[in-house]
Amino acid sequence: MASFNLLSLLLLSIISLAIAAPVVSTDYDVIVIGGGPAGLSATSGLSRVKRKTLMLDSGVYRNDPTRHMHDVIGNDGTVPSVFRELAREQISRYNETTTMKNATVTSVFSVNNGSYYRAIVSDGEEYTARRIVLGTGMKDILPITPGVAEGWGKGIYWCPWCDGYEHRGQSFGILGSLSDVMGSVIEVWTLNQDIVAFVNGTNTPEQQGALAAKYPHWEAQLKAYNVTLNNETILSIDRLQDGSTNNDTAQDLEFDLFRVNLADGSVIERGAFITNFPDDQYSTLPRALNLTMDGTKIKVGTNMKTSDNGIYAIGDANSDGATNVPHAMFSGKRAAVYIHVELSRLESLSAVGKRGLSKKGLEEEANELIGDHLEAMLKRAQELSTT
Repeated sequence: MASFNLLSLLLLSIISLAIAAPVVSTDYDVIVIGGGPAGLSATSGLSRVKRKTLMLDSGVYRNDPTRHMHDVIGNDGTVPSVFRELAREQISRYNETTTMKNATVTSVFSVNNGSYYRAIVSDGEEYTARRIVLGTGMKDILPITPGVAEGWGKGIYWCPWCDGYEHRGQSFGILGSLSDVMGSVIEVWTLNQDIVAFVNGTNTPEQQGALAAKYPHWEAQLKAYNVTLNNETILSIDRLQDGSTNNDTAQDLEFDLFRVNLADGSVIERGAFITNFPDDQYSTLPRALNLTMDGTKIKVGTNMKTSDNGIYAIGDANSDGATNVPHAMFSGKRAAVYIHVELSRLESLSAVGKRGLSKKGLEEEANELIGDHLEAMLKRAQELSTT
């Protein structure tokens, strides 16, 4: 019996070695797709722990139309292109492990159920990595109304934290459906009190019901705020003055001026607008990869991981509820920390003879070992990065 047990153990050892998952050899540990604030932050975080990283940047950025970034501590008022250039310059110090290329990724494939991933760019080049980070961003779906696209990011904007302060105290307009008006009023009331909401024909019973579901007393609230509702169809919006050249830099004021041309022949002038337009994924990759979506956003957990265990989504593209530069940077750093810890745990398990576990088994054990310690690791990493 003893010899039988010994033989059984020997056979099990041989079988275990035979089916042991080999360490996959890839070009990189991580491929980061997107070179905006989120992708740059993830690339920086991975570089600092010497993870072999490739950042692929298409050169398209959601905040490119805006004049300056705001509410970004230490970079308030920085031109977005200057910010990216400075970030790239800093990351370039880690060229021993990190590569940044200007290229558009056309497809990503999971190989052997996520053992690794293959990314193909528009010129046909292919790269492989153990993990993928999508910092591919969103695109704003602007109406075809003449003048909106031309003024986008320059007096016509969607984020009061990003652009509202420079237009404080000015005549103001809201562009979008009636159901979104009250939320915008609440956001901008501390900045602008002369408000006209141009709802462009959406003041309908259905829209009123949708607004009442969110704000039961919306009519009284708009009256209290002295907000004018205008339901006329907008024919066009003309720029009368450009805040890029008409400004007071000492007071942080930009004096844009627009004329709204309405279907009834009337015109109304406004200094700036906040918008409520829909958006969607800029890249086709998330849906091509069949990632679970939350509306138009890629659904992620607190670790920025998507429904594919080896793919992370950061910045505006993900579902964690914020769209701004500080959020993008935070989410990129968080993904970088989690990926490094996860890969390190997997490497550690492999080094002590756990290679016979399936990929899923390795990941489950790695996640169990990470457990609640991830928050402490993230905090520690962030503290160290500021010292």
